[in-house]
Amino acid sequence: MNTQDQYLTSYLEVLRSQRQLSQHTLDSYLLDLRELIKLAGQAGQADLARLTTHHIRRFAAQMHAGGQNARSIARKLSSWRGFYRWLTEERNLAANPVEGVRSPKKSKPLPKALGADDAVRLVAHKGGDQPTARANRAMFELLYSSGLRVSELASLDVAAVTESGYSPAGWVDMQEGEVRVTGKGGKQRIVPVGKPALAALQDWLAIRPTLVKADPYPLFLTERGTRISVRLIQLRLKAHAQSLDIPANVHPHMLRHSFASHVLQSSGDLRAVQEMLGHSSIAATQVYTSLDFQHLAKVYDQTHPRAKK
Repeated sequence: MNTQDQYLTSYLEVLRSQRQLSQHTLDSYLLDLRELIKLAGQAGQADLARLTTHHIRRFAAQMHAGGQNARSIARKLSSWRGFYRWLTEERNLAANPVEGVRSPKKSKPLPKALGADDAVRLVAHKGGDQPTARANRAMFELLYSSGLRVSELASLDVAAVTESGYSPAGWVDMQEGEVRVTGKGGKQRIVPVGKPALAALQDWLAIRPTLVKADPYPLFLTERGTRISVRLIQLRLKAHAQSLDIPANVHPHMLRHSFASHVLQSSGDLRAVQEMLGHSSIAATQVYTSLDFQHLAKVYDQTHPRAKK
């Protein structure tokens, strides 16, 4: 048995006897350490005790370049780190070479947005003239038209009410064609409202008085006359999308993502999109540039004669 195998056998026995790890977990440790031995061998280093932090960083970079995801690399570094803590005691190493080595950052999933055709089809479908259908169309149009958060939509009032010390969180100015909302951190912003959304709101406002009961302020009401909840908006939107056979798990934030992506695709004005979304940092808005690139890449792949093999 060579030195490397002796290290592994002794270390795994410690894990088995002292930490009482399952065989499945021990097998995972063994695989991770076998990969360390393989990488060390490729680097011309046969003795694991002689590896340095420089080696470990290089190994992490190699795994990343080889297509391993950040979660897998982080797990392997953790396995190696524990092994070297034990080896440091066994061999009196000057330092643990894995300490301080960070795994690559986990990639954040891009927000999911609807295609422009699906988004328009979703919000433009009337669904009838009943109060619920009118409210739905007005809410969905407004979500997509102005990129509102669902909580901002639910908190809208019918007007800029100032009576009895009441302070509205937001309202739609029909004449100016804009909506004022209070976002995260109590930050207020004003966002334009498109003509289709204003028309849908007019249809809703024409029937809204028939539902008003105890609370006269909320813009959007349930059949019982109470302010609509975030959860009910989510359920209604999902059911509406399913009825139109839109192949996506549609939720209100998807319409916000769609708004941002489609405005950015058309204008290229990242600062304007940041302002309309109410992001305090431009970094939060920059994720939509990735969505925009994905759209351009898709168009390229579908249309350029040299894009496909």
